[in-house]
Amino acid sequence: MNRVLVIDDEAILRDAMVEALRRAGHSVEGFDAGRQALDRLASEEHHLVITDLKMPGMDGLAVLEEAKRISPDLPVILVTAHGTIESAVEAMRKGAFDYVIKPFKLDELEILVERALRHRGLTIENEYLRTRVRDAAERFVPIPGLQPLVEKAAASDATVLVSGETGTGKEVVARTLHQGSPRRNAPFLCVNCAALSAGLLESELFGHEKGAFTGADRQRKGRFELADGGTILLDEVSEIDPGLQAKLLRVLQERTFERVGSSQTRRADVRVIATTNRNLRDEVAKGRFREDLYYRLNVIPIHVPPLRERREEIPALVEHFLGGRRLSKGALRALVEYSWPGNVRELKNILERAQVLSGAEEIPESVIVPWLEGGARGGPSLAGRPLEEVEREAIGETLRSCGGNREQAARILGITSRTLRDKLKKWSG
Repeated sequence: MNRVLVIDDEAILRDAMVEALRRAGHSVEGFDAGRQALDRLASEEHHLVITDLKMPGMDGLAVLEEAKRISPDLPVILVTAHGTIESAVEAMRKGAFDYVIKPFKLDELEILVERALRHRGLTIENEYLRTRVRDAAERFVPIPGLQPLVEKAAASDATVLVSGETGTGKEVVARTLHQGSPRRNAPFLCVNCAALSAGLLESELFGHEKGAFTGADRQRKGRFELADGGTILLDEVSEIDPGLQAKLLRVLQERTFERVGSSQTRRADVRVIATTNRNLRDEVAKGRFREDLYYRLNVIPIHVPPLRERREEIPALVEHFLGGRRLSKGALRALVEYSWPGNVRELKNILERAQVLSGAEEIPESVIVPWLEGGARGGPSLAGRPLEEVEREAIGETLRSCGGNREQAARILGITSRTLRDKLKKWSG
């Protein structure tokens, strides 16, 4: 059911709009002031705002600007009199969906509301399709024996714990779970739990109020609010601070939370998928991870085996990553015989480098072997060499193969352009 806010200081008109939209099947709340309505909007997701343009205190333009800050994709309809049409047109330039002129028939408003809600739905669908296009290159390649479990887990709303070594494709499995679920048209948001301190992670997950801590100069929604109706991925969940683990447990048990600096309880309609490269049972035994949280996360466990244990899939993965190009028999044999400490991520990076280094339709073994760590099939060994020396050699070779293009080299190496620039600056100094 669509949730609509109606704001008008004229009680008779406000009540009439609320009643008409409720009869049309919407969940509607009426407010006589913009500030109260915006507080409600900040605490719970809504699908449409209808606001009078001329009101005492906060007018419709101010409501529009604040509502768009809280929820950028939210459609806002302005109610205006003939004398303020110019202001309504200005509001549309600032992002209002449309306006209706007093006096108006309620069925006209209902038609405009349906159009605004359809527009919002198309906006969300288009963003979802863009996300699917971005993810197309990393679509899940079935793992024998695992795909049926992934499909069954996707159809449920249960919490899933995806385990496996770094680079095995845990995030790709998580995205596949979301895309195959009833929540597929809602947001999929990922939080790297290992990349943030406990304080920052709490704010990232649950949001914060203005002034909640030093530097909190504005109110901010957390991922559990932004992912409303969708899925949130807690990447490397084992790295969460013990104190924050208790708050996460509450979200999973009660589906409620508070922003940092707020006592207002909010509901979380979100499916949780967690990934880890550690053995969480061992972490529980060592006292580093809550046992009750472990059981809440581990409702459906999915273990992604390392690539060295599924070498028979390497030809299919190569075909997937190379698109229309192919490897020579020797190159493919070298990949199959390699131990793959970096798993699928390492395979993908090596194939990206190979495509840059070789212009031939069939990529030869000579292009592949030098990039295999430890010298698979006679390549140069890295054992005993200083890490910085190996790193400089890899970066230098990649830059040469890219004709000095730093952005392309950074992408192939799997680092940011800034990281590459900093390393080059360090070595040149």
